[in-house]
Amino acid sequence: MNQRIDGRRADQLRPVSIERGFMKHAEGSALIKMGDTHVICTASFENRVPRFLSGKGTGWITAEYAMLPRATHTRSQRETNGTKGRTQEIQRLIGRALRAVIDLEKLGTRTLWIDCDVLQADAGTRTASISGAYVAVVDAINRLKNEGAITEDPLGDSVAAVSVGIIDNTPMLDLCYAEDATAAVDMNIVMTGQGNFVEVQGTAEGHPFTFDQMHHLIALAQQGIAEISQIQRNVLGKA
Repeated sequence: MNQRIDGRRADQLRPVSIERGFMKHAEGSALIKMGDTHVICTASFENRVPRFLSGKGTGWITAEYAMLPRATHTRSQRETNGTKGRTQEIQRLIGRALRAVIDLEKLGTRTLWIDCDVLQADAGTRTASISGAYVAVVDAINRLKNEGAITEDPLGDSVAAVSVGIIDNTPMLDLCYAEDATAAVDMNIVMTGQGNFVEVQGTAEGHPFTFDQMHHLIALAQQGIAEISQIQRNVLGKA
């Protein structure tokens, strides 16, 4: 396979590490690094649910996402006057990804808040956020179980995500910023540890892509997510 800007093979992830318990006070937290993309993920519980779930005996999961002003090459403005469309889209994606693997009734009448803060960005911040958030959520839920606040495990599966794309007619896994900026096709794929799909986001930046190209990209994502899922299991002691 063609060698890339950073020397990787087309089917190779950037170096991935996840550090549990990165934040002292959060019920669950993790620092995930995928190459030069670094994200702090925390999981916190609040003993109430949104009004639309009041009296229904179920919990809720919601996410917030932010990028530090110097996470990128040039300083970006803090979103002090409301979140932008891109930020809202990413927040919803993270929330959907975690809700896909958690039984909200078993969570009880509480809200699980997921906060993902990007320290450094080199593309793939939304996918790294999902993969790191899962580890933080596992530790937060285990804390509830250990305290006797819940009796049944609400986690049904793990969840992870990765980007793929086509650069110079070559399908590639886990794009860095220089690749993402020139990709003819860009996709973000979210899957469970058992290999089921949660979300597939794909866009052609120029010419449309073929079914065979899409199939190749999805196969690359499946491979990459399987590797990330194994890293999650190793970090959590579930190997």
